[in-house]
Amino acid sequence: MAPTPESPDTPEPSQPAPPSGRDAPSRRSVLGRGALLGGTALGASLVGGAPAFAQGKNRPKLTHGIQLGDPRPDGAVVWARADRPARMVVEVATRPDFSDAEEVRGPMLTPASDGTGRVRVDGLEPGSEVHVRVRAESGRYSSEPVTGSCRTPRGGRPVRFLWSGDVAGQGYGINPDIGGMPIFAAMADRDPDFFLHRGDACYADGPLEERVELPDGRIWRNVTTEAKSKVAETLAEFRGQYAYNMLDDNLRAFAARVPQIVQWDDHEVTNNWYPGEILEDDRYTETSVDRLAARAHRAFHEWQPIVRREAVDGRIYRRLSLGPDVDVFVIDMRPYRAANSDGTAPDEPILGRRQADWLLREVKRSKAAWKVIAADMPIGLVVPDGDAIEAVANGRPGAPAGREPEIDRVLNGLHRAGVTGTVWVTADVHYTAAHHYSPDRASSSEFTPFWEFVSGPLHAGAFGPNELDPTFGPEEVFVQAPPAPNTSPLDGFQHFGEVEVDPESKAMTVYLRDANGDELWSTQLEPGSA
Repeated sequence: MAPTPESPDTPEPSQPAPPSGRDAPSRRSVLGRGALLGGTALGASLVGGAPAFAQGKNRPKLTHGIQLGDPRPDGAVVWARADRPARMVVEVATRPDFSDAEEVRGPMLTPASDGTGRVRVDGLEPGSEVHVRVRAESGRYSSEPVTGSCRTPRGGRPVRFLWSGDVAGQGYGINPDIGGMPIFAAMADRDPDFFLHRGDACYADGPLEERVELPDGRIWRNVTTEAKSKVAETLAEFRGQYAYNMLDDNLRAFAARVPQIVQWDDHEVTNNWYPGEILEDDRYTETSVDRLAARAHRAFHEWQPIVRREAVDGRIYRRLSLGPDVDVFVIDMRPYRAANSDGTAPDEPILGRRQADWLLREVKRSKAAWKVIAADMPIGLVVPDGDAIEAVANGRPGAPAGREPEIDRVLNGLHRAGVTGTVWVTADVHYTAAHHYSPDRASSSEFTPFWEFVSGPLHAGAFGPNELDPTFGPEEVFVQAPPAPNTSPLDGFQHFGEVEVDPESKAMTVYLRDANGDELWSTQLEPGSA
């Protein structure tokens, strides 16, 4: 069938970023048949064999490698970007030499989407090893191909995934002295099935300088680009935030090997933003957060391996079923919230009624052994915004207030439905921790005990620890935080989490790891437990 383009969110012009780096290497073997959800288009076309194309100066280029995303048992999303108008073509194979490849012809990559596009390859066998090879075609010319690979989820073998967040924040960008952003190589070494990116995928409000003098006199060096020289305000500048991160070889290699399930938080727009906010910040000429957020939202969907129409309302929150053992529920705690306040009002939204109802309904429907709620912010840590509250917890004992009642209703509804096996994973606070929540310690007493695991940052300044709020009875079982605020990545307080679910016992083992992938702490959770 023919592609059906979606309309762009806004008519602002694109500004292509320069190509960079080497192509990401292939990791594993692959499988292939597919239909496609292309770029901002729907369509499908399968043909056998790849034609030969002329070479020369008119040859298009794939500028930032490829990204894999939003996996399902039968496939995943494949993302690419071309430097000129071109057709995205994806070959899918079961063999690393692509001798059995089939071809999916995807969308046109045009300036309307900053040259980006995506194809959902599906119809694959669960548990398959899948190789993909992507090229851009423009007339008689074809780009150099870029390869990637992944596994499709399947019951009967362990499910392993990672989570973290916060990339290139607090002035710490791609540092050539340490090999760029090396934590992505450490995560790739864990050979995960997928990665939950819990937000702050870029720092649109965080300009970079070539040199940063650290408190101890050491110098941090950054690769810099024009887009990272100031806070992002235009669509082109927001696009440039993601283009910058994809200059790093470690991230590009990881993105071509591990499907990412991505959400946003605040720094994709500006620090601690909420709808209707008017900025009082001299760095900005555009002070309407709503206008900034609309441009940031468009750039996010262009540059991430996510298909807008697969989200519930075309934004972020969505459910992904990763076989019989794990369902992932991606929530969005940003554009549906009330203004940041002191948290004493009787009831203020952070998910919004529609999303909260969706979350409760979908988790109750899940038959998976483990229901993983992927949150962009923790629910038990106090995250201040000046004198106001940025996250859920208001730091006060007693009955739920502010944004807490909305979370309380979700937890209460799951408890009354007899739901077990819920685990919350999050980032945002720039350290790693394990929190156990119990009604025995809580002001709110009608919920089933559960765990919240925190891990980050990936490549940013480290902070913490934050104060725990008593409302839902959290206990800090483990924490690793830096000795001083805004500790640089050179000092090692960068973190990611890892989860593995055993297909026979259904036990879930959770690891908190450092920047090298070394284990800091772990626990095993039994099926049917909190």
